Amino acid sequence: MGVLCSSNAHRFYVGGDDGWTLHPSRNYNHWAEKYRFLINDELVFKYKKGHDSVLVVNRNDYSKCNKENPMKALKSGDSSSSIFKLEKSGPFFFISGHDQNCEKGQKLDIIVLSPRHHNITPSSAPKAPTIHHSPTPSPSPAPFHDSGIESSKPNKPFRIQ
Repeated sequence: MGVLCSSNAHRFYVGGDDGWTLHPSRNYNHWAEKYRFLINDELVFKYKKGHDSVLVVNRNDYSKCNKENPMKALKSGDSSSSIFKLEKSGPFFFISGHDQNCEKGQKLDIIVLSPRHHNITPSSAPKAPTIHHSPTPSPSPAPFHDSGIESSKPNKPFRIQ
């Protein structure tokens, strides 16, 4: 399984059933392309306890597989997985901290999308309310404008339904 959902966030199991391993059936970045990562989502790195680790690094250290100065080293504790919560938008870079695994391809980069307001497209735009005028006699006919739109000034308030 790749994803578990809750009301506000998703939990992604990096690599799906393969987990965080040197030779996954699918490249980690290809795996990540299937998903949209948002703030508060969590990445779960599953691996054999004591045989691997996960380092959060900057872009340069990701490119060079530099394990010397990670921004964060994910700890597995008593379990065989590490969890990383995505707390801000932007790029994140993860590499294996074990031997030469990063150099052999065990690394992942993702982009966390920034929050966006719901965009209204013409097909989903709400329709304007219909305005109904109360029938009232007008002392004089309403003027006609060249714009093609007739304008009138009712003597009494109108009601919007």
